[in-house]
Amino acid sequence: MTHRFPIKEIARQAGLGTATVDRVLNNRAHVSPQTKVRIQAALKELEAQELQMAARGRKMFIDVIVEAPRRFSDQVRAACETTISEFHSVAFRPRFLFQEVMTSADIELAFERIRKRGTQGVLLKARDIPLVREGVDRLEAGGTPVVTLATDLPDTMRTKYVGIDNANAGRTAAFVIDKVLSDPSGIVLTTRSQDEFQGEAERFEHFKRQLFKLRPGLKLIVVSGGAGVSGDTKRLLAEKLADVTHLSAVYSMGGGNRAILEVLENQHLKPAHFIGHDLDSDNLQLLKQGQISFVLYHDLNQDMHNALVAIAARHRLGNPPNQTVLNDIQLITPFNIPALQLSPLKS
Repeated sequence: MTHRFPIKEIARQAGLGTATVDRVLNNRAHVSPQTKVRIQAALKELEAQELQMAARGRKMFIDVIVEAPRRFSDQVRAACETTISEFHSVAFRPRFLFQEVMTSADIELAFERIRKRGTQGVLLKARDIPLVREGVDRLEAGGTPVVTLATDLPDTMRTKYVGIDNANAGRTAAFVIDKVLSDPSGIVLTTRSQDEFQGEAERFEHFKRQLFKLRPGLKLIVVSGGAGVSGDTKRLLAEKLADVTHLSAVYSMGGGNRAILEVLENQHLKPAHFIGHDLDSDNLQLLKQGQISFVLYHDLNQDMHNALVAIAARHRLGNPPNQTVLNDIQLITPFNIPALQLSPLKS
């Protein structure tokens, strides 16, 4: 494997030892496929950062840890790589760890690697569980700022939350369903990827409260789990809908909408309206095809900008951002897709 970066630099980017990197680069034996993938990813990240490193500002490593399906992780990576070029006084060097599902062992290992190799900041999308909260508090107590993305960890020392106003997102979805449904006693399906994602839980609670206030005659079917991953989502949903013969609407809070639609089709269920979250590649195509009605969207680039400002400010590079500002929600239809998102829709 050819490269133009020092082994120590590749090792730091990958979070591995120099001996391991040397074995991979020289095609020696006793190296796992996963290790090779990590080093290949580190090389690509270093190449992507070369232009940004031309800046004369301070070099700052940040770790971006996201538990989410790839369609969302891809958006996070793109937003990060776009946004770091806006900063001239700081040369951010992101290191990405993306997994669709993170076990307790995965989470513990991720935090341990960060503590060992050092970092100037962590951007984190993770479940609100004791192990994660403890890891965040240890990092913050050691002087490392942690910014939560999309889903918060409110009972921790984290520096800041960036992302959508999840409570308002839930209320907005309830408002839309109230306006578009003609059946006062219909059935609404709600789906979440995991109970432990605080953001989705907050969306659900405020959606349910507002919907029953507006439409007390409606019935909710609640499905949670599956992590937004196709196979698990299909299995859980098929079990829950086995005896259901009619659906009025769907509010998908955690993604996996292709899998959800496939199960609905198999069950011969045709809800009049379907509300999703985020303009990932799947939702853009489904919106174009008329398979989903609305998407609740916010600008992930703005989230990333706010996160990097918060991390830089902890290192006394700029002023801290307003702690109370949350990203605006937009209700997207096939006719008002933001211009930057249009290209994946082209036939």
